[in-house]
Amino acid sequence: MQEIRVEYDKWKDANLSLVGPTRQKSAEDESILIKRVSLLSAYKDFIDSQKYAEAFDSRSNLHSSVLEEFIFYLFRDLVKDVSGAATVGKAATFKDIFFAPPSYSEMVLAPHARIEKKDHDFVIGANVTVDIHCTGSEKHEQEHIQLPAVAIECKTYLDKTMLEGSSNAAEQIKIRTPNAIYIVVMEWLKLTEDINLKKYKVDQIYVLRKQKNTDREYRFLPDYEKKPISAEVVMHLYESVRKHLTEPWVGGIKHGLDRGYLL
Repeated sequence: MQEIRVEYDKWKDANLSLVGPTRQKSAEDESILIKRVSLLSAYKDFIDSQKYAEAFDSRSNLHSSVLEEFIFYLFRDLVKDVSGAATVGKAATFKDIFFAPPSYSEMVLAPHARIEKKDHDFVIGANVTVDIHCTGSEKHEQEHIQLPAVAIECKTYLDKTMLEGSSNAAEQIKIRTPNAIYIVVMEWLKLTEDINLKKYKVDQIYVLRKQKNTDREYRFLPDYEKKPISAEVVMHLYESVRKHLTEPWVGGIKHGLDRGYLL
């Protein structure tokens, strides 16, 4: 619909013209983040109205893509300030590598590497080119992979099944890139008190509205109170990621041995 395009362009242009925050903390950071949240809230309120919520189902990607795009605007300038060659946005990161030559005679000429990748809603990381070849062979295989420093999964709401999937994805990432962090961001939460969050491998879970999930049709009832997107939560998310990207990643056996405790 044309009216959605108009509102979307206004939201996009406003975010692109707004610069920051960046890697260096400044007095303007809080006001910039509050402005970004205000822009998101206005656009979300528009497309979440009953008229558009009922006109577009989950397959349209209209509603589900908004949070992913907001996360991009949130961290775009931070990542750019660290490196212009970094990965930022939706990406398929390195998951595993295996070798499948068709015969031994081929194996000694080229390893026939196969790269497994995993799609993520949002990634901050590095683009890496890997040259693989057998010793003494002139055949070279070149693979391009993306290594995550931060992976963020964006959801409208989070239930137990989704959390288990996120935990599995986080565990897969941390096996190959142990310094990476995995975060889940959603508007609403659909978990009960019976869930033991400590057993899951995600580093943090952010509920932007600080509110339990309610079926969509109930959100249009006159007595339903829809909590606003919290600037406080967004600021905590931003600072967590900024700290991870700008401070040293200490760890490993030597670092632990110097302290006397390894973990």
